[in-house]
Amino acid sequence: MTEARLKARLLVQAILRRYDLEAIPAYIRRKGDPDSGTVLLKIALGPQTAILLAQARNAEGVAGWLQLGNGPINEADAETAIEKAAKRDPDVYVIEVEDARGRILVEGILL
Repeated sequence: MTEARLKARLLVQAILRRYDLEAIPAYIRRKGDPDSGTVLLKIALGPQTAILLAQARNAEGVAGWLQLGNGPINEADAETAIEKAAKRDPDVYVIEVEDARGRILVEGILL
C-alpha cells in the first residue's frame, strides 16, 4: 500500500523553506502542476558539476529520491536530463540549489 502523496506545491515550498533555513540559495527553475507534478532537485556543486535527484517511490510505494547518475554529474548531463524529464512530463517542477557542499535537505529515503 502506498502512503499519501503531498501536493507538489507544498513539497516545493517545504524544500525551499528547508534550504532557506540553512541560508543556502534555492529557487524554482520550472513550475509544474501544483497538485500532481513531480519534482526534480538539482544541486549545483559549482560551474561544471551537479547532483540531480528525482522524486520516486520504491517497490513498496515508499516515497523517496532517486539520484540520477552515479554521484555528481557533469552540468551539461544534468541539463539534458532535466530537458528530457520536462518533455516526458510537462507537470514537473525543477528546483535548483547552489551549494558547493552538496547538502541534500529533503525528506524521504535516497533510493
